[in-house]
Amino acid sequence: MRILVLGSTGYLGQHVTARLRALPGARVRTAGRSADADVAVDLAGDPPERLAGLLAPEAPDAVVNCAGVTGGDAVALAEVNARGPAALCAALREAAPAARLVHLGSAAEYGPGLPGTKAAESAATCPLGPYGATKLAGTVAVTASGLDAVVLRVGNPVGPGAPVTGLPGRITALLRAAGRDPDAVLRLGDLSAHRDFVDVRDVAGAVELAVTAGGPLPPVLNIGGGEAVRVRRLVRELAGRAGFRGRVEEDGGGSARSARVSWQCSDIGAAAGALGWRPSHTLDESLAALWAAAGPAAALWAAAGPASHAPEVEVVP
Repeated sequence: MRILVLGSTGYLGQHVTARLRALPGARVRTAGRSADADVAVDLAGDPPERLAGLLAPEAPDAVVNCAGVTGGDAVALAEVNARGPAALCAALREAAPAARLVHLGSAAEYGPGLPGTKAAESAATCPLGPYGATKLAGTVAVTASGLDAVVLRVGNPVGPGAPVTGLPGRITALLRAAGRDPDAVLRLGDLSAHRDFVDVRDVAGAVELAVTAGGPLPPVLNIGGGEAVRVRRLVRELAGRAGFRGRVEEDGGGSARSARVSWQCSDIGAAAGALGWRPSHTLDESLAALWAAAGPAAALWAAAGPASHAPEVEVVP
């Protein structure tokens, strides 16, 4: 089976690529802007005709799009998260119309959830900011493409290698830097929000199942932990694992977007039915793997970072 992975150097992409390379008989190639990509493509800038010419020689049976950005201005977000999937779909219609496309979306596409409820794939999509809006635009491009395609709408990924651009990775870096200093203070934003955390290795497992599943799949499938977890709990559990002896202070601030999204939780029943997928890692296991994998580089980032690096409740995939 020939599989082409875009965005293989990102957090999700690295785990997805490793998982797919372990598949018996799989030939996995990578495409993107990184110097070590097998195929040099730029979803944000290449016209579809050029993309088609680059992808056609690969003759992929499946294409996995992990490319995406979580930060930056609205233009940068739109170029990668919205324009990128649209250009990819146009190229695949010419270069590999029979290939299965697995695209990674985001639970941020739903916007604020109703406390106590889980959002199914049929729920209204009302993203509040450019990130969620551009991810939703990418999802629409994929589901309307006419290709054999499925969007995996991913919750908040956590686990080994989590980057400092997300809250779990940032908290881990700060705790590594603080060590067991009893005078250390972590000044954070409001931690009262609920988020649906899913282990990055379980996301990779869902991608594998989507790539190899026979027959057509639903256009969108939620991939999450299926549980709303208060962010404060995640911080406390990481602090406990670190042996943190200082104190955590919440200043009541945080990002405006997160303040308006106090609850997110996904109904993951459809993925169980269509793929036979369920998360296999508990949150405790995910945090243990995150802590074990975080090395000196994380602590150096925290120690060198300015005060503005203090984490806020800004948890997006």
